[in-house]
Formats: sequence, C-alpha cells, structure tokens
Amino acid sequence: MARAGFVVSKAVGNAVVRNKVRRRLRHLVRERLADLPGGTTLVVRALPPSAAATYETLGTDLDSALAAARSSRRRR
Repeated sequence: MARAGFVVSKAVGNAVVRNKVRRRLRHLVRERLADLPGGTTLVVRALPPSAAATYETLGTDLDSALAAARSSRRRR
C-alpha cells in the first residue's frame, strides 16, 4: 500500500492557510494513491504559490509531478 506525507512550511502562510493547503493536497493525493505501486512513499512539499492556487491547479501540478517521477524512474 502506498502512503503519503506532506510538508507545508510557514513560508506558505499562516496556520489557517497552511491547513487549507494541506487538506486540499491530502484530498487530491487520496484519489491518486491507488495508482501508485505498493510500498511507495510519496512526499508532497507545498511551495508558497500553493496558498493562492485553485484546487484544479493543485491537481494539475500534482499530476505533472507524479508523471515526471514515473518517467524518471523508467529511464534508469
């Protein structure tokens, strides 16, 4: 089973903003965990622009990051 962790630093915003970003990311990752190989550990780091990003933008960025991670593994 894949698992995920989140890093949302104070640079993202105050506690309310950080928690909102973390909740959004947690929801987005939950939908994608089944697509990851078993035993995978995913660490998602939120950058400061994520505070102003829409839910759709966060989802698109997450999909792009996961696709990049998968393609770099296959090249090795």
